[in-house]
Amino acid sequence: MNNRSYKGWLYLLPAILFLGAFMVYPLVDVFVYSFEEGYNSASQSFFGTGLYNYGYVLRDEYFLRALKNTFLLVIITVPLSTGLALLISVALNSIKKLRELFQTIYFLPYVTNTLAVGLVFMILFKKTAYTEGLVNMVINFFGSPSIDFINGPYWAKMFVLCFYTIWVVLPFKILILTSALASVRQDFYNAARLDATPKWRVFTRITLPMISPQLFYLIITGFIGAFKAYSDAVAIFGIDLNAAGMNTIVGYVYDMLYGNGGGWPSYASAAAIILFAIVLTITCINLLVSRKHVYYV
Repeated sequence: MNNRSYKGWLYLLPAILFLGAFMVYPLVDVFVYSFEEGYNSASQSFFGTGLYNYGYVLRDEYFLRALKNTFLLVIITVPLSTGLALLISVALNSIKKLRELFQTIYFLPYVTNTLAVGLVFMILFKKTAYTEGLVNMVINFFGSPSIDFINGPYWAKMFVLCFYTIWVVLPFKILILTSALASVRQDFYNAARLDATPKWRVFTRITLPMISPQLFYLIITGFIGAFKAYSDAVAIFGIDLNAAGMNTIVGYVYDMLYGNGGGWPSYASAAAIILFAIVLTITCINLLVSRKHVYYV
């Protein structure tokens, strides 16, 4: 190696040490814990190794419910939030006056504390002894009976959780897509205008391919973020998500470590590794799909 190579590695050394200490080592440690049966964190002892922890987690009704909730959240919120963000971004891009003002308004929820937003959503949807909630007032106005969105049927609680999640992630996606739309070269649009190309064809043949890298980035990060959802559910339904039937995989891991059923780091590690495998698999699938549908200029 020459001096320049040594300098390059020297510059990278702090980042390598940081990533190794706080990312690589914990991941390896969790992987090891997931195979240690009956691990006791107090005595640092276990009575065997094997796949028992994975079998227990995959048979646990609380984990299966959390898995179902998480997959529903991912399947519903990622496509809807990305599609809505694209529509709003295209609309904002077509506005000449007050564009910056509208962009700021749409971005405000992103800089607001998620727990505060969750509290507002709970007030809007929750039925109490004193009020039906603002949403139920609107529903009653149209002649329909009230719905208990917080403590009622499963579909109603899932609707609130998905609505809240979309509301929280939408501003960031709008910010990315408006920036992407602003960076598209006007030469393409001018050429399409000279050829009298229909607007829908301009959108599908010029706009979408040009912003496909940013769309792909939002889809990837959207999947990862939705699979890691936990604070969203806590903000609306409280800390006892198992009682509400709205726990997520990350919530299950937390409960196994610190919750009412806490003190089982081996089960928590197994659940975390399962989540890691799911996210890694979906990310790899998205990367394979992106080779044919993402265009880098």
